[in-house]
Amino acid sequence: MLYGAGLRLIECLRLRVQDVDVYRSEIVVRNGMSAKDRVTMLPASLRSPLVAHLREVEWMHRTDSAAGWGRVVLPTALDRMYPNAPAVWRWQWVFSQANRWVN
Repeated sequence: MLYGAGLRLIECLRLRVQDVDVYRSEIVVRNGMSAKDRVTMLPASLRSPLVAHLREVEWMHRTDSAAGWGRVVLPTALDRMYPNAPAVWRWQWVFSQANRWVN
């Protein structure tokens, strides 16, 4: 993913589900170098493995949400503007942590 899409490690770790468009083969990198957004390509060879990975992450998110977890930290004041947004699937991390933790 890093090499094929030209992502830096921190950009890859900050990817959210809404930033990956498998059908258009695009990845939106938000707040990258120089605090700018950019669009990069998603290699065709990564489409099916990424879809499979997102299915697993969605299952994990549904399981965590049912247990009262499954919320993420949102940028700026979005969590105050949209109180339910941290639990919505599209805001979840693409490469989420497998273990729960309390901040």
